Amino acid sequence: MSAKNKSNNKTLAENRKARHDYFIEESMEAGIQLVGTEVKSIRAGKSNLKDSYGEIINGEIFIRNMHISPYEKGNIFNKDPLRDRKLLLHKKEIARLLGYTAQQGYTIVPLSLYLKNGRVKVNLAVAKGKKNYDKRDSMLEKAAKRDIERQMKERFR
Repeated sequence: MSAKNKSNNKTLAENRKARHDYFIEESMEAGIQLVGTEVKSIRAGKSNLKDSYGEIINGEIFIRNMHISPYEKGNIFNKDPLRDRKLLLHKKEIARLLGYTAQQGYTIVPLSLYLKNGRVKVNLAVAKGKKNYDKRDSMLEKAAKRDIERQMKERFR
């Protein structure tokens, strides 16, 4: 396989809880403004998106509660692990996200952090919260699909 055909995306962190807690309406790619020691820490796999969310302030979008552990060899250059980080999007994209979040029940949730051509990117999603009965329904659907696939696999052996 040549270098041109290979995908340059490498997932570094994933927010699995988001897919369980929210209905994903739309997703988009965004750049993120980081310091050098944060990039090194993310590449080492020491980041967590579990309780993070996006917020639009004065026409700019920030990601909050994203934890990036301090880089071990970074000493004085390390920043606060939970600081707000600016996301890099076009004004039209921010306006579209603002339109979604103005509606009741919608929020901006990061789904994953990944490398694309050597740069850290965030997969952002506009999501609507699930109720407990929705979560149970999706778990039942998942279990039913798993059972069907298991039976099909046994049948065609």
